Formats: sequence, C-alpha cells, structure tokens
Amino acid sequence: MKELKAKIMEALYSALPVTVIVYILALTPLVELSKAELATFTIGAVMLVLGIGLFSLGADLAMTPMGAHVGSGLSRQKKLGLLLSVCFVLGMLITIAEPDLQVLANQVSAVMNGTVLIYAVGIGVGAFLVVAILKIVFRKSLSQILMLFYMLLFALALLLVVNGNAPLLPMAFDSGGVTTGPITVPFIMALGVGISNVLGDRRSKENSFGLVSLCSVGPILAVLVLGIFSKNDLTYTVPDYSVSADVLGAFAHTLGHTCKEVAIALGLIVVFFLICQVLFLKLSSRHLHRIAVGVFFTYIGLVIFLTGVNVGFMPIGYKLGYELSRMNDSFLVLFGILMGVLCVLAEPAIHVLNAQVEDVTGGLVKKKSMMLGLCVGVGAAIGLSMIRIIRDFSLVYYVIPGYFISLALSLFVPPVYSAIAFDSGGVASGPMTSGFILPFAVGACVSLQGAEAVLRDAFGVVALVAMAPLITIQLLGFRGIIAEKRAEKRAMKRILDADDQQIINFM
Repeated sequence: MKELKAKIMEALYSALPVTVIVYILALTPLVELSKAELATFTIGAVMLVLGIGLFSLGADLAMTPMGAHVGSGLSRQKKLGLLLSVCFVLGMLITIAEPDLQVLANQVSAVMNGTVLIYAVGIGVGAFLVVAILKIVFRKSLSQILMLFYMLLFALALLLVVNGNAPLLPMAFDSGGVTTGPITVPFIMALGVGISNVLGDRRSKENSFGLVSLCSVGPILAVLVLGIFSKNDLTYTVPDYSVSADVLGAFAHTLGHTCKEVAIALGLIVVFFLICQVLFLKLSSRHLHRIAVGVFFTYIGLVIFLTGVNVGFMPIGYKLGYELSRMNDSFLVLFGILMGVLCVLAEPAIHVLNAQVEDVTGGLVKKKSMMLGLCVGVGAAIGLSMIRIIRDFSLVYYVIPGYFISLALSLFVPPVYSAIAFDSGGVASGPMTSGFILPFAVGACVSLQGAEAVLRDAFGVVALVAMAPLITIQLLGFRGIIAEKRAEKRAMKRILDADDQQIINFM
C-alpha cells in the first residue's frame, strides 16, 4: 500500500497540469465546455491518476520481471530457433491484442479493413522482434540496422505516393507509434534486458535497448505495403467525439468493452509466461505470487486508465483543437507545444522507460534528463504538427529530414544513447497521444481544412511524437561527451599542476 500510494501521488503530479489547463480554459471565452463535458473530463482525470498509479506498480511487480525472466530463460536454452520462434509468436500475439492498435484500426476502418490492418501490423512486429533478437545474439550495430530499414521505408513511401495513395502515408507512420503501447513496452524492454544479460558482452547496455525501436519499424512497413496495393476509397469519416448526456452510462459502456480488450492482451502474455514457467523457468511460488499480484494491478490500472482517456479525454481534446484553432495561428502552435509537454508527463509507459534506463545504465542517464529530453522533443513535435495543419503540407517534409538527422546523430553519439533514443520514440507515442493529442489535431484540422483533410493533415502527429525524442535524447549524448571531455581536461590539468608544484618544491 505504501508503494501504491507513492505511485498514485506521482501520477497525480503528472496528470495535474493537463487537468488544470483544461479547467482554466473552461473559465475563459476561448473554449465553452458544458456541465456534462466538465463532469466527463473530471471523472476521466480521476481515473487517469488511479490508472497510472496502479499500472506503474503492476509493471514493477509483474510486467518487467516476466519479460526479464522469459528473456533470460529462453537464452539459457541455447536454442536459437526456439528463441526466435517464441519471440515471433509473442510479438505478433501481443500486438494483435494491443488496445492502442484497436483504437487506430477503428478510426481508419473507413479507408482500410481493420482486421487486415491489425494482423498485418502484428506480423510486422513479430518479424522485427526477431530482427531485434538477432541483433543481440550476433552483436550487430543498432544504428546500421535502422539505417538499412529506414532507407527501405523511404523507398516504399515514395512508391506509395507514386501509386496515388499518399494520404495513407501519415497513417502508416502513426501505426509504428501506437503498436508500442502500455502493455507491450514494459514486457518487450525487459525481454531485451533478460536476453542481453545472458548473451551480453561489453556492449550489454546498448543491447538491452533497441527492441522497441525495431518493433516500431514493422508496423510502418506492413501498412506501407498494404497501402501500395490498396484500392479502397480514401474518404475519411470523422468519429463521433460528442459527450453523452448520460455520463455514467458512457463510462460504464466503455469500461465493459475495455475490460475485455485488456483481458485478452494481458491474458496472452500470462498464458505465454505460464507455458515458459512449466517448460524451463521453474520460478518459486514466492516469485509467482508477486507476479500474480502485479498482473492484477496492471489489469485494473490499464482498464481504468484507458476508460478515462477514451471517454473523458478524447472528446475534450477534439473540442479544444476545434475551438482553439479559430484563434491566432501562433496561439494554436504554442498551445500544442504546451499540451505535448504535459502529455509526456502523463504517459504511463514513459515512467517505466525512465526507471529502466537509469537502472540499466547505472545512473549514466538520469530519469530527470530523460524526462526533460522527452518533454522538449514531444512539445516540439506537437507544435510542428499544428504548423503542418495550418499550412497544409505533406508529412514527408518532416519525416525524411527528421529521420536523416536522427540516423546521422547515431553515428557520433555513444551507442547506448542511440538505442535509448529510438526506444523512447515508440514509448512517447502512447495512449495519451492517441487518446488526447490525435483528437486535438483532428479537431484543429476539421476547423481549418475541413474533414476531407484529416487523413492527410491530422494523422501523422503520432509519427512526429515518435520521431522527436530520437533527436533530443541523442543530443543528451553529445552533452555527455562534452561533459566527459571537460572533466578529463580538468583532471589532466590538476595532474600537471601537481607535477609542476612537485618540481618547484624539489628545486
């Protein structure tokens, strides 16, 4: 209970800024929120705080240990075929059941078959989880692998444009962000840590990261391939973001649906873990009891969090975007930057990532530095997305230069920073991005460009959120290099000064 209280207080501090901003806007003429909308948002905010607190505790007790045990246990079997086969199935099943992917599929079902999209993305994640494991086993450079596959992505993106399906491009890059959601990230990251601890070498810190970043490539590749061969009508229908007059009924309906989705997602992981436990893990009953408690907290936390976001935050995000876009363009951009920073603080998986980064790097990368870098990067990404909506231009003008800069930086910074940065991109684009920022962008786009431009201009915001941390976190690596060199120079100067003093004393 003491740990739970600490987690809930941490979640309260994270979610409070977003909540306060919405209440302040409700008191101004800028946004007119009804009593039902304010009541819905308030309930959603309370559920968000409770959900993040419970989820964070559950991730510490269950998701992270499960991934680490499975990774190390599979690696100790010394059977590469078994390791790769299990990881492919694991990646595919978890992704198919990921709630964030379900949300995206429902929003784009008008232009692409939702079931086909989900299974294609699942196969893509499973395949690239295998690539990530091979990277660890054969100790290959993450930067080189990412360069190879991103060049392939850019080539397919060009082919998609040539085939006349350019509006699908933002959705393809968005899919890479939503598939690395709150369920998959803690498990997959810990899986990498477990495998790296068994198979690692002097670069084990770098090898501990990179799985999330590579798993984010698979969905983009899958959707681009689907888009190239798609012949569907690309007319996008804006979802109904209105708030129901029956506030409690809306929450109850969504709660039941979310309970089923999260049960399927967590159930797949638990069944997979139990099979591994019977075959080779053989953990003690004490460990299993702790993990069971953690799974319970994770389930309850995710159900509460996703229900609060879907019912309480999505409609308010859409309305804020729609009404604030009527103000000055600069105001919309600045507000987008502010909301990006605040939503980073409320993303549940980011707190898990920051803690794991500080632990694995032995304090080399601090949680505060990571959080600052993510806030700056995501804030800038939302601001750039608002500019794109206002000016109505293609996502490629951001994505191609952004990824080229990111990949170029990876050649000069310590490899551990590149691995962490590319993982951070997938983690930053979580439920708060798809459940609040994306509706905010849709509302702004409908107001400024019309509903027909949503697929072209509003989508892509998740992709930019996933891309921005790649640059900012690697810039932290540059700062670390400079600080280390300065420290070496100061130490050398002290040594030389001491030697000179000894010579003077001897004379």
